[in-house]
Amino acid sequence: MASSGTAVHGHRVVSRDEWLRERIKLLAEEKELTRRRDELAAKVRDLPWVKLDKPYAFESTEGEVKLADLFGPMSQLIVYHFMFDPTWSQGCKSCSFIADHYNPLVVHLAHRDISLVTVSKAPMAQIEPFRRRMGWSFPWVSFGDGDFGRDFGVSFSDEEIASGEALYNFSVPPIAIREFPGLSVFFKDENGDIYHTYSQFARGLEDFLTAYRYIDLTPKGRNEESTGGMGWLRHHDRYGVANELNPWEERPGVAAPKPA
Repeated sequence: MASSGTAVHGHRVVSRDEWLRERIKLLAEEKELTRRRDELAAKVRDLPWVKLDKPYAFESTEGEVKLADLFGPMSQLIVYHFMFDPTWSQGCKSCSFIADHYNPLVVHLAHRDISLVTVSKAPMAQIEPFRRRMGWSFPWVSFGDGDFGRDFGVSFSDEEIASGEALYNFSVPPIAIREFPGLSVFFKDENGDIYHTYSQFARGLEDFLTAYRYIDLTPKGRNEESTGGMGWLRHHDRYGVANELNPWEERPGVAAPKPA
């Protein structure tokens, strides 16, 4: 291996011994991050719960279902809020990226007393063709015109967006899109009472994108500066398709609020 001071593609190249010293030093930081993540996970589980009294209803392929039905035989429920507005031709590509990751996990979560269900505003008549196109098998329901998306911080009306008073991720006004991604967790006790225990949004959802964990380890990393963040991303069956728009950009003023 080249000695210290050599550069390849602008990067340091050192001896194996020098590399090992730096790698071991970094390992200590990685272990500390792992311990810190364990501590944060414990704090998530220690958050207080909120009992739900509103009778949320959803459309499924088998008719109307209630929030309690989404648990199936489990006591714990994870809901992924998938961005899919009724005015869009397809679901969000970033949410699709996440769904590609969790689709095969449903069976494993079931063995830890967890039901994972995807929820969107679009009707099942739009959801089902899109799901078949993408080859997914996870449970997916629609909250339609109900309050579920709004109550859990992912759905906004044009008026709420224009007012600047609505908040996404507990802290920032949403950009001019009606539907946003998120994840919410619920618990159902032996009496059938349901509690909201946790929600996560925005970059917090990267925890579920293991592809990024692989990418982050490579020399080029995410290298997203030239693509405007996730501009490189496509639905897994649309790579090679040039200039594909986000669904909320397809029909200005219809698929998204009219510009101010």
